[in-house]
Amino acid sequence: MKNMRSMRLARWTDRISIQFKLIGAYIFIILIPIILFSWYIFNGFYHNTIQDTLKKNQYALSSEKAYILNNMEIMLRTAQFYTANKELMNYMQSPDDLEVPELVDFNTKSFSNLQRLMFNNPNITNVRLFTDNPNTMEIWPMIFHESRISNRPWYKSVLEQRGELRWEILEDEKDIMNRATADNRAASTYVSLLKEIEYPSDRHVGILEVDMKIDKFFQKVFSPLQDDQSRMLVIDRSGRMFTDTGSAFFKDIDMERLRRDWAERPHEEGASFTFTVGDTPYLCLTTPIDQMDAYLLNIVSLESQVTQIRHTRNLFIAAAVVLIALLSVITYFLQSLILKKLHILRDSMKKVRRGDLNVQIDIDAGGEVGELAHHFRQMMKKMNELIVEAVNKQAATKEAELHALKNQIDAHFLYNTLENLKMLAEVEAQYTISDALTSLGALMRYSLKWSSEYVQLRDELQHIRNYIAIMNMRYDDKLDLQLDISEGYREQEMLKMSLQPLVENAVKHGMRTERTRREGIAIRICAWRGDESTYIEVTDNGAGMTEEKLTELREKLVMDDVRFQARYGHRLSGEQEGRGIGLRNVMQRIAMHYGGEYGLAVDSEEGAYTRVTIKLPYLILSGGLSADEKGAYR
Repeated sequence: MKNMRSMRLARWTDRISIQFKLIGAYIFIILIPIILFSWYIFNGFYHNTIQDTLKKNQYALSSEKAYILNNMEIMLRTAQFYTANKELMNYMQSPDDLEVPELVDFNTKSFSNLQRLMFNNPNITNVRLFTDNPNTMEIWPMIFHESRISNRPWYKSVLEQRGELRWEILEDEKDIMNRATADNRAASTYVSLLKEIEYPSDRHVGILEVDMKIDKFFQKVFSPLQDDQSRMLVIDRSGRMFTDTGSAFFKDIDMERLRRDWAERPHEEGASFTFTVGDTPYLCLTTPIDQMDAYLLNIVSLESQVTQIRHTRNLFIAAAVVLIALLSVITYFLQSLILKKLHILRDSMKKVRRGDLNVQIDIDAGGEVGELAHHFRQMMKKMNELIVEAVNKQAATKEAELHALKNQIDAHFLYNTLENLKMLAEVEAQYTISDALTSLGALMRYSLKWSSEYVQLRDELQHIRNYIAIMNMRYDDKLDLQLDISEGYREQEMLKMSLQPLVENAVKHGMRTERTRREGIAIRICAWRGDESTYIEVTDNGAGMTEEKLTELREKLVMDDVRFQARYGHRLSGEQEGRGIGLRNVMQRIAMHYGGEYGLAVDSEEGAYTRVTIKLPYLILSGGLSADEKGAYR
C-alpha cells in the first residue's frame, strides 16, 4: 500500500509542468531557511523572556524571604528577652504561693514592662509562657499553666527538642482562654516560635510561645496587592500549602497536582520548573526557609509572555506568507518569459509525435533552450536520413532474400553427397580421399550447425584437426599441429569458431616464404590459467612479420568501427556475418560476450614466429564457476 501511494505521488509529480516545479522548488528553498530562522529566533526570544521573568520573580522571592527572616529575627529576640527576664523566671519557679503584695508588685513592674514590649512589636500577636509549677498563678494573657497545651499536637515535639527552637505553622488555633468574642470566634493561623524553657540549665520550667499571624509573617503571600500574573505560597514540612486560596489566580490550578509536581523536583535555592494548566504555561520558583523546614514558592503565569510571542510569531508568518506569495507571482511571470521558447520546442515535439516529421522550429536564441532546439533539428534531420536508409536497406534485404532463395542448397543434401563420395572412395581403395572427405564433412557440419555460440575447447580442437587434415592435402603434409593442452582445460568454455581464424592466419601467412613452403611449419596450441582467466596460445614458426606490420595489426584489433571502415572498408570482401572470420572479428566477439578486459594479444618476429594469445574468463562447462558467475561475463 505504501509503495502504491509512493508510485501515485511520483506519477502526480511527473505530470506537473516544469514551471510549477521550479516555483515549488523556489518556495521550498525560501521556506526552509525562513522556518529554521524563525524557529531559532523565536526559540531564543522565548528562552530570553523566560530568563527575564525568572530573574524578576527570583528577586521578588528573595525579597519576601528576607522579610520572613527579619520577622523570624524579631520573634527570636522577643523570645530571648522574655527568657532572660529573671523576675519572670523566678515567678514561674516560685515554690510557694505569692502573697498579694508580691503579686501586685510583680504585676505592676515586671509584667507591665513585658506587656509594653509586646505592644511595641505590633506584628507579634501573642507571647505566652506555660509553666508546670502549680504554685504559679495565671496572669492573662501571658502566663498560663502548661496543662492548657498538653493535648496540642506540637507539645511533645517541643519537649523532645530539649530547648532547641521549633517553628510551627499552627492552623485553626483557637483562643487558649476559650473566650467567645467576635474576634476569636473564628479559628486563626499563626506562625509560632516554640521553645522549652530550662532555667537553670537542664531544669524544665515551661514552654515559651511567640505567635505572629500568618498574613503578617508571610506578607506578600497573603497580600492582595500582588501582581495579577504571579502568586506566592508556602509549603511546610508536612506538605501543607498556605496561600490566599480566595485569589482568582488559583481558580484554574489543581493545588494537589501542583504539590505532586513540586515534590518530584529539586528543592534547592534557585530551583524552578514549568507546568501547564490547560493551554496556559506556568513557572514555579522555589527557595527553602531552612530554620522553619519550609519552602517559599512563587507561581508565575506565562500567559502574557507566550501570547506576546505568539502574536509576534503570527505577524512574522503572515509577512513571510505574503512575501512568498508576491515573489511566487513575480517568479511565475518571469519564468513564463524564460520558458516561452521551451514551450515552443515542446509543441514542436508533439507535432513530431503525431507524425509530422517536417517541423520547422523557429528558435535561434542561444543558451540551453537554443542548444536543445539545434540538437532537435539535427536529430530530426538524422531521423529522416535513417528512415530513407532503412527503406533502402529493407528493399535491398528483400532482394537479397530472393537471391538467396534461388541459390539455397539443403545442407543435408551436401552431407549425404559427401558421405556417398566417401563410400565410393573406400570401394575404390582411395583411402586418402576417403579420409579427406571425412574431415571435410565434419568441418562443414561444425561450421554450418550453430545451436549455441558457446562450445568446449575440445570441440574447437577437433575442428582444427579436421581443418589441418584438409590443408595438409594441399601442402603435402607440411603442416604439423601440436596440441599441448591438459585434459582439465579441454572443457573450457569459448566462442565457437574462435580458433580457426588464428590457425588460418598461421597457415596463410606462415607458408608464404620459400623456407616454409620447403620445410613446412609447426602450429602449437597450448593453454594455461592465470588468476581467474584462461589463456589459449596459438604459435607458428612461420614467416612472422615486421614491427610495422605488427603495429598496424594491433591497431586494427582495437580500432573502433568508424575509423576501421574509413581506413580499410574498401579492402573488405563482404564476409558473412556470424562466421567469425578474421582476428578483428574474434576480438570483437570476445569483448562483446565476455567484456572489454578479454580479447587477443599478438606478438611476432620476422622470420621466426607469430604468437596469438586469447584471454578468456575461467569457465568450465562441466563444472567450474556457477551459472550466475558465467552470466556475469556474458
